[in-house]
Formats: sequence, C-alpha cells, structure tokens
Amino acid sequence: MADKRYNKAKEKVDANQRYTVEQAVQMAIDTASAKFDESIDVAVRLGIDPKQSDQQVRGAVALPNGLGKTVRVLVFAKGPKEKEALEAGADFVGSDDLVAKINGGWLEFDKAIATPDMMATVSKVAKVLGPRGLMPNPKVGTVTMNVADTVKAEKRGKLDFRVDKAGIIHAGIGRKSMGVQQLKENLQAFVGAVVKAKPATSKGVYLQKMSISSTMGPGIKIDIGQAQESAT
Repeated sequence: MADKRYNKAKEKVDANQRYTVEQAVQMAIDTASAKFDESIDVAVRLGIDPKQSDQQVRGAVALPNGLGKTVRVLVFAKGPKEKEALEAGADFVGSDDLVAKINGGWLEFDKAIATPDMMATVSKVAKVLGPRGLMPNPKVGTVTMNVADTVKAEKRGKLDFRVDKAGIIHAGIGRKSMGVQQLKENLQAFVGAVVKAKPATSKGVYLQKMSISSTMGPGIKIDIGQAQESAT
C-alpha cells in the first residue's frame, strides 16, 4: 500500500525539472500522503571535500517558524544556571543525575545544552550522545553561559546542521501541516545559513544540488540559483 502511494506521488514529479522553492515546497506537501504529519526534509550536496578538516560545514539557524513540533530540551547545569534553565522552559535540568539516567538508556529529549563548567561531567556520556547528534557543542551554541536565551531558541525550533561524509547536508525544516509559506520561509533561512557557513578554502560551485521531500514522499529537485536568490 505504501509503495502504491509512493509511486502515485512520484508520477506528479518531473525528475528532469528544477523547481522554484515555492513550487518544490508545494509539491512536497502535495506528495505527502501518509496519515501522520510528515516531516519536510531537505538535502543539499556541497562542492567541498568533506575529508579535509578545513572544509567541514556545520552551523545552526533559528528557523522563523520553528520546526512544527515540540522540542524537548535538556540542560546540564548547576546552581543559578539550573534555575535560569528551568525558568526559560527547559524540560530537564541536572548534572550527575542526568548522566546516570542517560547511561541507563534514557534518551527522552531532542536537544542538549551545557554550561562550560559541566563539560567534564557531560563527557561521561559523549559516546551515547555523540552518534545521535545530541552532544552539546560550542560551534552550534549549545555550550554556553547564556542558558536562558539558548533554551528559548531551541524550544522555538533552532536547526543544527552539518555536512556528512558524502558532502551532503540533510535537514528537517518543518512539518507538512505548517503550509507552504512557513516552510518556504524556513527553507530560505536554512539555505542562507548554509551559504554563510561556506569554508574559505572551498573552490568552485559551493551549492551543487538540492532536493526536498516529505518523510514518505519522492525527492523534488530545487533550482539552486533561484534558491540562493530567494535566501538573500
């Protein structure tokens, strides 16, 4: 049944066409046929050599319309910063108690933040958090003393992105239910952030290919030039 739905959705997409951002977002919504509120995901192939340490691309962007879902935020902090995190809306705050829970298999959160003084404690669960993309990192602003603003930004829907070993960035920019305008604005913000993260050593064409899809839907190719123009 799922294959039948996928094939029917694929028929709506011209594999040889590069769609504008607005057209592509509309098609991603139209080809999302599952009963749940599908995620809308973007893939960008970059003209970099991911094996070179000076060509790693990563960053974060506060999406104008959030991610369309509840983001559960965990904060490693003590003392006044613990209180600050709770007041800002963090779902879980602690230190060694959270490390023990995580080591016991608990992972009921989507984002993790830590104050710098807590990193020695957090390192005890690095092997658990790292592979899942949950390890606090100063490069994306999740190791910080500015706990309150960071918690609020994560709760609103801050998107962290990084290039994989194949030179591709995969990112979810929201949910089908958010509609064309909100998803389009999120996609433009994401593309703008990726462009800003271009390494100084990257030569040639930086943004090479881009596509968008729903969780269960087909890939829809985006016109790179138009995407860059609309992001500026």
